[in-house]
Amino acid sequence: MDNKILIIEDDNKIVNFMSMALKAKGYSVITARNGNDGILYFCTETPDIILLDLGLPDMDGIEIINKIREVSNIPVIIVSAREQDYDKIAALDAGANDYVTKPFSMGELLARIRVMERLIEREVLPSAEIIYKVDYLTVDIEKHRVYVDDDEIHLTPIEFKLLVLLIKNRGKVITHSQISKEVWGYGETGDSKSIRVFMASLRRKIEKDTSNPRYILTEIGVGYRFADE
Repeated sequence: MDNKILIIEDDNKIVNFMSMALKAKGYSVITARNGNDGILYFCTETPDIILLDLGLPDMDGIEIINKIREVSNIPVIIVSAREQDYDKIAALDAGANDYVTKPFSMGELLARIRVMERLIEREVLPSAEIIYKVDYLTVDIEKHRVYVDDDEIHLTPIEFKLLVLLIKNRGKVITHSQISKEVWGYGETGDSKSIRVFMASLRRKIEKDTSNPRYILTEIGVGYRFADE
């Protein structure tokens, strides 16, 4: 896939570093040094993925996410020096798809970009995914059936909704409040204790080693990520 990536970042060294590495991998790259230019290029250059710094000179990255999400579901990866959980949660709740903390390895960032590319492929080719199968886990979404190896397991309605939500957003970090809103219909303040209880129960049923989970990964202080492959 020949994707175009928009980098919105005011640090020239980081811009140059990311641009060179991305171009070496065959990506087209557009760069913006401030938020206003970033929004302009988002509107005029039709990028496929955005790498966004939060601390821009003219506006906060969260404001940019909000503006983008008014019109687009384009994948947005935050690349920021802000490392506090509440910064990550605010960005993800605003609609960012992923969050990478500076300093970062280019290998990790490229891996996160590949996850976003798979999200794009799933959206471009909406194959009405009704059966998910990776390794020993099979989920028939339409028939509400879940199998570990060839053995069918029973999930409660909440556990099943949790599992389907994670699978449909696999590769993305899902925050506690996003889970609460999607599964329980709560507002912005989620019940993280209930989520942990149901997530632990779900893990016991689908993971062969809950201490080293294959599918449901914890993003400490933020939420969960379903392994993309």
